[in-house]
Amino acid sequence: MKSRSESLIRLKKFQVDEKRRQVAQIEMMIADFERMASELDQQIEIEHTKTGIADIAHFAYSTFAKAALTRRDNLLASANDMKGKLEAAQDALAEALEDLKKVELLDQREHQRERDEQNKAEQADYDEVARLRFRRQ
Repeated sequence: MKSRSESLIRLKKFQVDEKRRQVAQIEMMIADFERMASELDQQIEIEHTKTGIADIAHFAYSTFAKAALTRRDNLLASANDMKGKLEAAQDALAEALEDLKKVELLDQREHQRERDEQNKAEQADYDEVARLRFRRQ
């Protein structure tokens, strides 16, 4: 029984660690997407300053700036998609943590029950010794 509950606890801890890694990985991806989008914003501003044309509808608008705007928008869309996945991953992590706590509590209760039974048996032995001593007197 002990090895089974210990194995279950190890499994739940592994699952929690895996969910934490997934959350951290998604957070890093979101941060990277947002950082790259910010860098593209800076490059677009530099291009606007260099060409003097900031109106996207203008016929002479920079093709580099158009491409950078498209890449930036795609990155921001990807970041927003990842935020939805992040929420799902955080929910899964919370659920895994709850499962781990439940298993740990059950294990603690089982150990406490075993200790109580052992103490009860020891007390019965002491009572028997005391009863035998009392009869001899």
